Amino acid sequence: VASTPDGATITVGDIATISDGFEDVDQEAYFNDQRAIQVKVFRVGMETPQSVSESVHAYLEELRPELPDGIGLAVWNDQSEVYRDRMNLLLKNAFLGLILVLLLLGLFLDFKLAFWVTVGLPTAIIGSFLFIPFTGASINMISLFGFIISLGIIVDDAVVAGEIIYQKREQGLPFLQAAIAGAREIAGPITFAVLTNIAAFLPLFFVPGDLGHFMRQVPSVVVAVFVVSLVESLFVLPAHLAHTREPSGFWKTLDRPRQWFRKIMETFIRERYQPFLRTAIVNRYLTVAAGLALLILTVGIVAGGHIPFSFLPAIDSEVVTAQATLPYGAPMEQSRRVMDRLVESANAAIAQHGGEAALRGIYAQIGAALLQRGPRQADSGPMGSHTIGVQVSFMPANQRDFNGADFSRTWRTGLGTIPGVESLRFRAEVSPVGGDPIDIQLSHRSKVVLEAAARELAEALSRYAGVTDIDDGISLGKPQLSFRIKPEARSLGLNATDVARQVRGAFYGVEALRQQRGRNEVKVMVRLPESERRSAFTIEQLILLTGQGGEIPLAEAAEIEAGRAYTEIRRYEGRRIVEVTVEIDGSVANAGNIMSELTANEFEALQQKYPGLTYSLAGHQAESEESLSALSIGFPLALLLIYGLLAIPFRSYVQPLIVMLCIPFSVIGAVAGHLLLGFGLSLISLFGIVALAGVVVNDSLVLIVATNQIRGEQRVSLHDAVIQGAMNRFRPIVLTSLTTFFGLAPMIFETAEQAQFLIPMAISLGFGILFGTAIILTIVPSVYLIVEDLFWRDRPALAGTLDSPEHHSPTAG
Repeated sequence: VASTPDGATITVGDIATISDGFEDVDQEAYFNDQRAIQVKVFRVGMETPQSVSESVHAYLEELRPELPDGIGLAVWNDQSEVYRDRMNLLLKNAFLGLILVLLLLGLFLDFKLAFWVTVGLPTAIIGSFLFIPFTGASINMISLFGFIISLGIIVDDAVVAGEIIYQKREQGLPFLQAAIAGAREIAGPITFAVLTNIAAFLPLFFVPGDLGHFMRQVPSVVVAVFVVSLVESLFVLPAHLAHTREPSGFWKTLDRPRQWFRKIMETFIRERYQPFLRTAIVNRYLTVAAGLALLILTVGIVAGGHIPFSFLPAIDSEVVTAQATLPYGAPMEQSRRVMDRLVESANAAIAQHGGEAALRGIYAQIGAALLQRGPRQADSGPMGSHTIGVQVSFMPANQRDFNGADFSRTWRTGLGTIPGVESLRFRAEVSPVGGDPIDIQLSHRSKVVLEAAARELAEALSRYAGVTDIDDGISLGKPQLSFRIKPEARSLGLNATDVARQVRGAFYGVEALRQQRGRNEVKVMVRLPESERRSAFTIEQLILLTGQGGEIPLAEAAEIEAGRAYTEIRRYEGRRIVEVTVEIDGSVANAGNIMSELTANEFEALQQKYPGLTYSLAGHQAESEESLSALSIGFPLALLLIYGLLAIPFRSYVQPLIVMLCIPFSVIGAVAGHLLLGFGLSLISLFGIVALAGVVVNDSLVLIVATNQIRGEQRVSLHDAVIQGAMNRFRPIVLTSLTTFFGLAPMIFETAEQAQFLIPMAISLGFGILFGTAIILTIVPSVYLIVEDLFWRDRPALAGTLDSPEHHSPTAG
């Protein structure tokens, strides 16, 4: 921002595209009460935000000494700072998650196995860059979050493969043969586990709208990492373990904590988990009933609105914006008074929040909107002197003790009501998609009925707590005079064209002379004196010339009607609409709940009062419905695909259902995590639950496979086979679940405002996998036996091999 009223152009190498401020007479801007212009530099090509910012700052340092006295430069709204803060935040969380995963691996696994599993993490992540370019993803905040999600998940396959190989060693096989035999044995389950993970993330590829464009980065990254991790687990890791010898000396000393922890874990499994599981499967119907009761309770909590659902989590902005709109054609003097009022109230609000220590500056603008009407630049809003905007920029969130929503609330309260303002909006949060929390489009053939309905709806919305910045969408338009030719004027030879040309000539002027002056052309215009052109009385007294050379006053020649000219006519699918929009204070109300009440109470009454009136939703509500509709189709298809993938290795119709039983129960953990941490559900939470479906089945798959193998290889009772399978797989199941949770833990417990957009998805995945583990180790074995009870009640107690037709059962496959 340069404090000068003149236009300016700044060129920064080949990377800058410049907007050189205002040139129109009804546009002006101020920075900290000084007249200013705003120069915008946009990133183009392959340049990063940091490189553009550094180049601009370097150029400004060179430019400042050359500026005349009284002209200064200030950087306003440097987006590279936000980019850098977000990237550093995610990199920090990724590093912390990696450290936690490594500590867990060191406690559960042999040190050298833990080392090679750890090496597989960067291998999978770096290898994914071979595929990511084909998906259209880039390195950004959302894709980095995708890497954090995959951090704990891709460890699972390597852990299971390493565990099997070490079991083969303990059975006496040479290292090379143990690696080959272990890889062969686990290749099928690991492959199908990875495929189910990929299947669960597939619905996120097809989320429509602007939100889908953002979130598509996550599955693009995760799927690429999964593919590389599968290759690493089945080929690279066994090759490393085939040539890894037993630890000795220093390595053996380093492995002692793991040996100590292993004894504790084995004691826990034998003395705590085994008796608990035995009791659970003996009372298996009661166990499953308790789980179902908990699931029903969770559904009731969500359906009853006890946990709020919103479109997206609120993300605090460092720039708080207030935008006022006056009637079209309002004079610049009136706009300046409104602007001064906004700036004064902003300074008063700043004083209540610690003074100027947290302030960067105040930018005020007349003539163009600072808030876009929609998500695209084409919806940039009204232009002209009737549009006033004021922005207050603050230091980063970690350098102040309040957020933008608090300041916006104080600013709005202190401002009060401004006479003559058509609409006033405050915005203190940023969103990856545009639009308003509630945007209702009313449609009717009659504009009179349409405007009356819009006013009533706006009045109804004002009665809801937490609803602010109500805009009924009705713009009075610019004042205008309409002329209708009288019969007397027509009899004198005057028509509408003659009247229009003479009125225009009197006020705008008629070109009398055009003279060449050097390379320029000078026009001489003849019109009424300025004092007469400023008076509406002049119109009534204006004398018109008839075609016959006579004269007649305009008031006698035409009927003069004062009215308003619409500045815009908005249509949707060919129907004229008026948009009623509001903002929602998230600390007081929920947009979804308000829309439910409006649908139940207000819309039906309006349609009965105004026949032919229709309504539709836009903004966040429309985006939410569109996304939910896509998920309602994509998620069942993903579940069907997961079922088909599981049915192939099991060769059973029933066992895949037992494996997938953990999916609905894991939702309990996702909802409990939101309640525990004080978060409401959002679309991002649902995305996490969709992705959770593929992740949580991995451990259940491992458990059922182990149980089937024991039934096929050992002549033990069915109960003993189930218990032995659960005990054998307890440690890898717990380890893989904990690595997933601890990989996401730094993001889950992050307090930075910039991370609020992504935390709900991490909560759904992290807490869902934790609760899913408890379900897998308790309810899945119980259901396994219940299926046997229902279908094979008279069956012998001993289980046969998988290939024995006489011993086949729904669960044995």
